[in-house]
Amino acid sequence: MTRQVGILVYDDVEVLDFAGPFEVFSTASRVAARLAPPGSAAAPFTVVLLAETAAPIRARAGLLVQPHHALAEHPPLDVLVVPGGVHEPVMERPAVIAWLQRQLATTPLVASVCTGAFLLARAGLPDGTEVTTHWEDVANLRRAFPALRVREDVRWVEHPRLAFSAGISAGLDLSLRLVARLEGQALAERAARQMDYAWEQRAPA
Repeated sequence: MTRQVGILVYDDVEVLDFAGPFEVFSTASRVAARLAPPGSAAAPFTVVLLAETAAPIRARAGLLVQPHHALAEHPPLDVLVVPGGVHEPVMERPAVIAWLQRQLATTPLVASVCTGAFLLARAGLPDGTEVTTHWEDVANLRRAFPALRVREDVRWVEHPRLAFSAGISAGLDLSLRLVARLEGQALAERAARQMDYAWEQRAPA
């Protein structure tokens, strides 16, 4: 089974917030393909970038990024990753928030990185959901969405259908954790090794 992973991008998205998960899932697929016998099953993940339109977006520091699909025309998702960045303008874009609401209702696994938690909160997380975000934004998230339980000093928080990571590089740790959940610990560890990345596997307390 190949799982479709979609990563939302938008103007001034944090580069590592989306590129880190993209690297993790695509590396996991590459490693799995290398280990598989010839003619065996397809790669475990296909990763695509999604944006409100198919036009290029300008990420943080001016990096130009070409989405694979517009929100209105992407394939069905098995995993959605919502990265952070300059998220405030996106919170006021009704089409994006409505799309996120639909994904929260239909996508089997939805995750945020950094301030992507604000976008999921605006889309309507259930009261009492335990979340996390970048340490610099914890107080703002608590103030804006007091019905959520905002944790700090953890790398990630996960639930059966939702997951949230702390800032920027924590998205790598959460993505590897999701690979482990979906395809096994061994593949996640091999992907981290392939990336030459010291995976922080500390479970939230």
